[in-house]
Amino acid sequence: MRVLGIDPGLRNMGWGIIDVKGNKLNHVANGVCKSEGEDLATRLLYLFDQMEEILQRWHPTQAAVENTFINKDGVNSLKLAQARAIALLVPKKFGLNVSEYAPNKVKKTVVGVGHADKQQVTHMVQLQLPGVQLNGPDSADALAIAICHSYHAVSNNRFHQALEKV
Repeated sequence: MRVLGIDPGLRNMGWGIIDVKGNKLNHVANGVCKSEGEDLATRLLYLFDQMEEILQRWHPTQAAVENTFINKDGVNSLKLAQARAIALLVPKKFGLNVSEYAPNKVKKTVVGVGHADKQQVTHMVQLQLPGVQLNGPDSADALAIAICHSYHAVSNNRFHQALEKV
C-alpha cells in the first residue's frame, strides 16, 4: 500500500508519501505545494496542478487528509476549506479512497498524545521513518497523517479478516 498524506493549506499544502508493507513503513517522498497569485481561483489552480503532478509521479494507492478546525475568522476558514477541497478532490479524481482524520487523532496515533506540539510530531515522524529529509513542518504533518492512516487501515483490514474467519 502506498499512502499519500495531505496537510491542507492555502499557502502551503504539505504532502508526504509512504510505502506500507505489513508493519514496516518506508518514506517515499515529501514536500510542500505552494500557491501563487493574487486571486483565490489562481491560487487554488496552482495547488490543484501540483497535487495532480504528485499523483502522476508517485502513484499512491490510498490518500488521507487532515480535517481542519474552524477558527474565529470566517473568511480564512472558508478559504482553507476550499484548499481542503483540492486535497480531497485530486486523489478522488485518480480513483483513490480518501480517508479523513482529526488533528488530535493523528497526534494520538503518531506521538501517543492528542495535544502534541509540532516538534513532537516531527520527532516521531523522524523516528518512524529513519533517514527522512523533511521539507518543512507541513510535510512532517503530512507524513504523520500518512502514518496515522497506515495504522488505522492495517487495523481495519485485520479486523475484517478476523470477522471473515468467524
